[in-house]
Amino acid sequence: MMAAIEIKELEKSYPSTFGTRRIPVLRGIDLSVEPGMVYGFLGPNGAGKTTTIKCMVGLLRPDGGQIRLLGRDADTLECRRHLGFLPENPYFYDYLTIRELLNLSGRLFGMAPAERRRRVDEVIRLVGLWGREETRLRKCSKGMLQRTGLAQALVGDPEILILDEPFSGLDPVGRKELRDLVLSLKDSGRTIFFSSHILQDMELMVDRVAIIINGRIVREGHLDDLISATVRHYELVYAGVDETAAARIAPGTERRDSHFILRAQTLEEINGKIREIQSMGGRVEALVPVKLTLEDIFMHEVGK
Repeated sequence: MMAAIEIKELEKSYPSTFGTRRIPVLRGIDLSVEPGMVYGFLGPNGAGKTTTIKCMVGLLRPDGGQIRLLGRDADTLECRRHLGFLPENPYFYDYLTIRELLNLSGRLFGMAPAERRRRVDEVIRLVGLWGREETRLRKCSKGMLQRTGLAQALVGDPEILILDEPFSGLDPVGRKELRDLVLSLKDSGRTIFFSSHILQDMELMVDRVAIIINGRIVREGHLDDLISATVRHYELVYAGVDETAAARIAPGTERRDSHFILRAQTLEEINGKIREIQSMGGRVEALVPVKLTLEDIFMHEVGK
């Protein structure tokens, strides 16, 4: 299957303050995104997320490497016709209404008037702004502006949607509404690539994730695989012994009703504790591996 997004050995550097040397920002980025996937691009501030995206949409020219979208060179006009983009901080004309801005976007795509009117109505309904489309942009809330930005990215009916920090500045309600909207766009067959530092939103949405730190991808894979592949610790639930015996088995053991819960880092340690419990006449009720969250994985990589 042809990848919707394919990046190979992407490099980008910027001149230093006095121009005496160049500072590397991207140091050989490689990633591939399948069609119809929600792909999360995660990293701390300054890691290279926005620079990568700007190279993808043609706002920056990379120093080296290759970017292909839908099998085409990302620099071609034909490729960009299939691309929608929402920057982190979009700048709109304050005195335009939402509808006027979307009409302008349609004109920039070269749409005929009848097609443009139809498509503008569609995206206004899609992003939940129907009935508010005559509001001037200077009077819009942050959430409305994000929806408007997403609408302008959708006017051209793109196959690939690239969103840079789309949840930035939104309250919990706005984030939930935008998450639902992005997932509905995935259901329509679009490929969605978005960067974020809000781990909760990413964990609820993405199929695959890449973690970028200092211009390099340090972890990449399907979210379920990344999380399920790593166990933080094991919890052993047992009963049938008194508190004195439980304290000998593992100091600091937690008690819940008639059960005890102890935590161990390895299965070897767990096996030893099971033998102790059984030798004291106790019984094991459950063994639960506690998996790492995306936040745990991210913080581990950042702390290396």
